[in-house]
Amino acid sequence: MASSSPEAPCSCDCFVSVPPASAIPAVIFAKNSDRPRDEVQEVVFVPAGTHTPGSRLQCTYIEVEQVPKTHAVILSRPSWLWGAEMGANEHGVCIGNEAVWTKEPVGEEDALLGMDLLRLALERSSSSREALHVITDLLERYGQGGSCREDPAPFCYHNTFLLADRTEAWVLETAGRLWAAQRIPEGARNISNQLSIGTDISAEHPELRTHAQAQGWWGGQGTFDFAQVFSLARQPVRMEAAKARFRAGRELLRQQAAGGITAEVMMGILRNKDSGICMDSGGFRTTASMVSILPRDPTQPCVHFLTATPDPSRSVFKPFIFGVGTAQAPQVLSPTFGAQDPVRTLPRFQTQVDRRHALYRGHQAALGLMESDQDRGQQLRQMQQDLEREGLEAVRGLLAGEWAPPPQERGCLFQTFVERECQAYT
Repeated sequence: MASSSPEAPCSCDCFVSVPPASAIPAVIFAKNSDRPRDEVQEVVFVPAGTHTPGSRLQCTYIEVEQVPKTHAVILSRPSWLWGAEMGANEHGVCIGNEAVWTKEPVGEEDALLGMDLLRLALERSSSSREALHVITDLLERYGQGGSCREDPAPFCYHNTFLLADRTEAWVLETAGRLWAAQRIPEGARNISNQLSIGTDISAEHPELRTHAQAQGWWGGQGTFDFAQVFSLARQPVRMEAAKARFRAGRELLRQQAAGGITAEVMMGILRNKDSGICMDSGGFRTTASMVSILPRDPTQPCVHFLTATPDPSRSVFKPFIFGVGTAQAPQVLSPTFGAQDPVRTLPRFQTQVDRRHALYRGHQAALGLMESDQDRGQQLRQMQQDLEREGLEAVRGLLAGEWAPPPQERGCLFQTFVERECQAYT
């Protein structure tokens, strides 16, 4: 049976600010990815591509039909799988996902992971609304399922998603193949491992209500509250704990929601340990983080800050911009193991491999020094803060029209900051 034990890696937090909640005319997206504490998350750049008609695409466990054209994407993903925990595409679409359990049963059989659905949507959509349709269409055709961690004991869940672009955001919450969605045209919103769409439903699966009625979960008359109807009467322990994080995240957004939310504010929220949003508990922790600025002005570039390392309170958010010269930063790419990878050999996950990339190794050594050598630790943390501040200032100047780097330099911005962080740890 699929696991939903208290120690299972099922915590994440996503946030979005849509003007007028944002301090600038931009949508601001953020996510902490909370996963098994030793899982490595890599940052992968995939360029746009054209594909042979009728070709197939191998995802984590199953194949799907490929589309003729795919968009360039930047992904933060557990290095053993095909999909991603969070990411963005060249059109300014950002998506993050969360684990959730509902009255609909989860299955161990191979299907699309929620993380696969996330990547597929980024590769195939040019708006958050289109991304929603990509996910729901794939969900209807292939379903969601399969183990979501690199472990012989299967761990399966359904998914909720926060999708954003330059103009709006959407919350999409699923239960098996069923779903409900809520449009966020303005203001601030967060999600945290639980169903949160109540009666304010903007779109839904055509059989959502009839299925709920047939199962005896809804009487068929009066108000239909999706979260109330589909949530488990007895929640897994971690989902109960997520309620506190959801309330804390909502309050942290509310404190700045009157036009005060910036990328720095979002980074601060992701670093908040008191709320549990910056997770370090038992067998799992925040393994990677992302904040994106999506300007309303289409002539301005979208900027995506990614850590590629665990614990945002001791990591550097580094800016990435799609453009000429954008390429993979090798220091944040994990090694590959081909056909011998434990995810490819059956039965799966019977052995372990070392997936650490260069930046991860350097960062782990730095964390050790921060804990064992106070003086050296303070120097390293100051270096991290200075490097991040430099990136934020560069982006501020770029969006304000005060800095106009050549396209090649802009496309290599993330690579430059990754290299400098790696050098600081040597």
